[in-house]
Amino acid sequence: MEYLSFPGLGIEPFHIDNVAFTIFGRDVAWYGILITVGMILAIVCGLRLAKIEGIKSDDLIDLALCVIICGVIGARAYYVIFTWDEYDYLVTNKSFFVNVYKTIYNCIAVWEGGLAIYGGIIAGLVSSYVFARIKKIKFLKIFDILAACVLIGQIIGRWGNFINVEAYGAETTLPWRMGILYGADGVWYMEQYVHPTFLYESMWNLIGLIIILSIYKKKKTDGQIFCCYLIWYGFGRMLIEGLRTDSLMIGSLRVSQLVGAASLLVGVVLMIVFLKKAKISKAEDVEYVPIYESVSEQENKNAADEETESEAKTNKFQED
Repeated sequence: MEYLSFPGLGIEPFHIDNVAFTIFGRDVAWYGILITVGMILAIVCGLRLAKIEGIKSDDLIDLALCVIICGVIGARAYYVIFTWDEYDYLVTNKSFFVNVYKTIYNCIAVWEGGLAIYGGIIAGLVSSYVFARIKKIKFLKIFDILAACVLIGQIIGRWGNFINVEAYGAETTLPWRMGILYGADGVWYMEQYVHPTFLYESMWNLIGLIIILSIYKKKKTDGQIFCCYLIWYGFGRMLIEGLRTDSLMIGSLRVSQLVGAASLLVGVVLMIVFLKKAKISKAEDVEYVPIYESVSEQENKNAADEETESEAKTNKFQED
């Protein structure tokens, strides 16, 4: 049995069962509950931001359903692709139909664990882009809303990793180290003290969410919030992933670190492009408005002069 502790913070070993309860013979895991809570809070946040963007709440609900379904499929597909050989998803030792059935089952069995957040993000973005095109909504407005919503899900979802005792880092002696102990009744036959990387990422995303929500109404152009997400999350994930011991790998390279670095780079480039376009657009508006106003003011002045001259002639006629 696994026990957790934070000895540097004075927290003694404790155990959390990863199954919250059982219903109709099926175990309901804490991880699934936390993911569900994260989705609900993300939708609530999305509805509030949709009002700022002038998007109908019905459209936002439809978008949420689309993104959630596609996100789960994408997260599973990403995980399966990068762990294909490690977990033997391809079954070949039975009859043809059984092999096909077992292989498909292995690929879609999310209830047995195995999701990768990057796959969910990529699939969610693609599906939201298609949705925006169909609904004739500016997709960058949708992306800005998703940036905040995804962070909420990531903040809460990482605590599912804590309960499952996964996604932790290398051994450390830092005061906030997390102890992982194996044993029972106070007798430990194995223990290690590691970086609580789940906590690092959860706190990093929380700070990012606070920043994004505080500047949302002040954004200068659509897509700016989305770029902030790419930069913030990409940079943080790139650093934190270097501490983990369970990263998806391509040879000696950590996949999530590469994707994090790519997200950071893309975010910076897009931010520069979007802000530059916004600056040019603003300059054109500033240049155009005074010209229009000066013509309008001149016309008003001419009309006023004509009216004054007419009144003067009328008064003179009456005097005569």
